[in-house]
Amino acid sequence: QVQLVESGGGLVQAGGSLRLSCAASGRTINDYAMGWFRQAPGKEREFVATISRNGGRYWHADAVVGRFAISRDNAKNSVYLQMSTLKPEDTAVYYCAARGSAYEASAYYTHSDEYPYWGQGTLVAVSS
Repeated sequence: QVQLVESGGGLVQAGGSLRLSCAASGRTINDYAMGWFRQAPGKEREFVATISRNGGRYWHADAVVGRFAISRDNAKNSVYLQMSTLKPEDTAVYYCAARGSAYEASAYYTHSDEYPYWGQGTLVAVSS
């Protein structure tokens, strides 16, 4: 079973940038498709970005296209979310998630219920 720990959150002004990291332990992430989700106060958890096990395919939510970029470094057992041009509406707790994908190297997943493994989250607060 894989354990996930997010880091890199914090307080930033609108227009600024942050890079979130998700460090995995217990298992290599080579066998997992990975995703980032976020949950703002009083709102449902929503999809942000996902990347396939082999890193060859990825998808970003419309709200972050062109501003956020997901990437992974399997050698470091980590996944990243580079966030730029941040807006106050990006304020949320950001979660990293993993789904086993040993037989589907190019698959990615955009629904939270498709991911069995989750980190504890890291808070991103964007001030106007």
